[in-house]
Amino acid sequence: MRTDKEMMVKGIKKLAFTILLMFLAPVVIWQAFKNEGHPLYWPVLILGLLLAFYAIYSGFKGIQTVVDSLFGGKSKPKN
Repeated sequence: MRTDKEMMVKGIKKLAFTILLMFLAPVVIWQAFKNEGHPLYWPVLILGLLLAFYAIYSGFKGIQTVVDSLFGGKSKPKN
């Protein structure tokens, strides 16, 4: 059983993007709460929450991709 290096690189890229979102989402949410009287309060808050949920989803998918590359999940059919 060998490691699929291409899939491993995809997983690491997803995890790097997740780390970016993990810092960006709280900053956007904080900016929304800092400006509660502003007319764009709700759109900025919703954007921050969507970024936070996508960070969680992307983290799970990145870890799943790395584990699949290590342990051979979703192997290609052999003809």
